[in-house]
Amino acid sequence: MVSFDAFRFVELIAPRPLLMAVGREAVTSRMSVEAFPSACGPKELHWIDGASHVDLYDKERHAGPAVAELTDFFRAHLAGAG
Repeated sequence: MVSFDAFRFVELIAPRPLLMAVGREAVTSRMSVEAFPSACGPKELHWIDGASHVDLYDKERHAGPAVAELTDFFRAHLAGAG
């Protein structure tokens, strides 16, 4: 049986910055927690209290803080890149 591991090569993302915005209530959060140590370079695991995985798609009270964190993180780590 073939299985797919989306995080098998997470270390290859480096030297690009990686921010994982994770809902504290997400059943998928363990995947981010397991993948995070393998990432190299600028990285951050940002928790969104009260959010499930799907809440981060379209619920402003969860998506808004996630987008703000992403904006700050990438502004800091990509400024002057390119």
